[in-house]
Amino acid sequence: MKPSTRRRLFRGSLYVILLLVVVSLLFIADWKEIRYNFLDVDIAKQLFPQIIIVAAKNTVIYTAVAFVGGLFLGLLLALMKLAPIGPYRWIATAYIELFRGLPALLVIFGMAFAVPLAFGWNPPGGSASAGLIGLILVSGAYIAETIRAGIQAVPAGQREAASSLGMAPGWTMVSVVLPQAFRIITPPLTNELVIIIKDTSLLFIAGMALADRELTTFARDALSQYGNSTPLIMAGLMYLVITLPLTQLVAKLERHQNRGR
Repeated sequence: MKPSTRRRLFRGSLYVILLLVVVSLLFIADWKEIRYNFLDVDIAKQLFPQIIIVAAKNTVIYTAVAFVGGLFLGLLLALMKLAPIGPYRWIATAYIELFRGLPALLVIFGMAFAVPLAFGWNPPGGSASAGLIGLILVSGAYIAETIRAGIQAVPAGQREAASSLGMAPGWTMVSVVLPQAFRIITPPLTNELVIIIKDTSLLFIAGMALADRELTTFARDALSQYGNSTPLIMAGLMYLVITLPLTQLVAKLERHQNRGR
């Protein structure tokens, strides 16, 4: 038997196995119970329009605030880590390693409850805003490493060319290095945005007023109210509506960069 024939038979057998597994699962599943517990149309209808105009809207707002805040914090930390002054590098490195090593849920909980108790400080917006600050602190650490890698990926010849033209190091970084670095890291930054969207679900630990609920908190409250898991499915679908276009954008940007290289 030819090798090409064996490969086709092997691939065909994999397709058959996958088809048999899917068909078996479809027959084994109790569709009546699934529809009752997870796909109750009447309960799903009652979630609208609040799931969009409150939960989804707040999720998008929290994501935007956390991403922009994390981007500015990450840029500062990346520049500090690449600075020629030792203490700046040490502080940035310690911060990045600390907040990348801690669970985001623990940081959010600490900012929402431990910090206000320890320092008597309550941010505007209450515990939800404090939790959002915690999310910014964590995202900033991850974004800092992404930006640092992008800066170091810019060819050294770019800095040398700018220096030969008499440009100051600071202006070289702002006008030459950073624009190129951000073009390089656009796909991973977009991927980080997708991660932050999902991490907003951790804000439930901070406690929220009805008007401040994001998708996960909204679904959890509806689950308790109706005693049915349909709200969780609806919240999951809303997350997909938000994240799938971004993941497709990441893939498109990566393909574009690969073609450019």
